[in-house]
Amino acid sequence: MQAPTPDIISWPLGGVDENGRMSWARDDLSIREVMLNILLTRPGERVQRPEFGAGLPDFIHQPNNETTRNLMAGVIRKSLALWEPRVLVDEVTVKPGEQRLADVHINIRYRLRHRSETAELRFTLNLGA
Repeated sequence: MQAPTPDIISWPLGGVDENGRMSWARDDLSIREVMLNILLTRPGERVQRPEFGAGLPDFIHQPNNETTRNLMAGVIRKSLALWEPRVLVDEVTVKPGEQRLADVHINIRYRLRHRSETAELRFTLNLGA
């Protein structure tokens, strides 16, 4: 008999729903919201947790070169391993944008610890903004 999968919810980053209640994200949406929160929060931003976050916005105005992209990938891996224990990161790729020179395309392939299927989180960060 297989153990039941846990109900995954996270702090509601989406605000309130149409009924005025907190809109709690569930399952993979919850994981994605938490991952983005970790990656886009600068260390020192959270009052009670000054070490929290990856600080990807700190790479804005850095050159979009291989060194910067490798540093970003390392920060992503380290921060997700530290702050999101429900996730096992399989691969992180940070590639230059094809249309806009300042864009980097970030792709994170991950698995939930209690499931075997993989998922991906993809987003673009503009280093020139």
